[in-house]
Amino acid sequence: MKKILVMAALAICSFANAQKGTILVGGNIGYTSEKAEYQFGEDKTSTFSFSPKVGYQFHDNWTVGGEFTVASSNDDNGTREIKDNGFKAGAFVRYSVPLSQTFSIFADMGAGFQNVKSKVYGPGNAFSKSKADGMYVGVTPALFINMKKGFGLNFSIGGLGYETLSYDNNGPDVSSFYFNFGQTFNIGVSKNF
Repeated sequence: MKKILVMAALAICSFANAQKGTILVGGNIGYTSEKAEYQFGEDKTSTFSFSPKVGYQFHDNWTVGGEFTVASSNDDNGTREIKDNGFKAGAFVRYSVPLSQTFSIFADMGAGFQNVKSKVYGPGNAFSKSKADGMYVGVTPALFINMKKGFGLNFSIGGLGYETLSYDNNGPDVSSFYFNFGQTFNIGVSKNF
């Protein structure tokens, strides 16, 4: 599994010390696993996400393009299991500033549509499902380290964003604002063509 994730990460490319007129291809792969133990049981949660991007650098500092995210999570506490599948599709604008031949900083602003499908399996044969549609907007600053010929690593530690979801069948309308600087850590492999 680790080899597959490393190979996929190397195949996914993003930002480099880019020049006007180049194509940006990139993205992130993420996986989290959490386990909470209680006196009479435990709760296990795992999440996987894949987020590719494609853009065109029309200026030395500006890139515009499309982004897509596919995510899946599973939460199991022994008596009930929740499976969520979601996707996001939208556009992004990136502003980058080279600090040296090795380091650059950039900020991505993305916005678009999102969808979540959830299935809950309860004790016995209990089963329910729901679906929600909404929108998202977010800003993520990051650091790029150029390893060789524009091939390098991206690092970010959170961002700022707003999301909405409206559930079907008279379900809730959910809106969330997040400011998670220092609460998340993302690493990506990157390249600009």
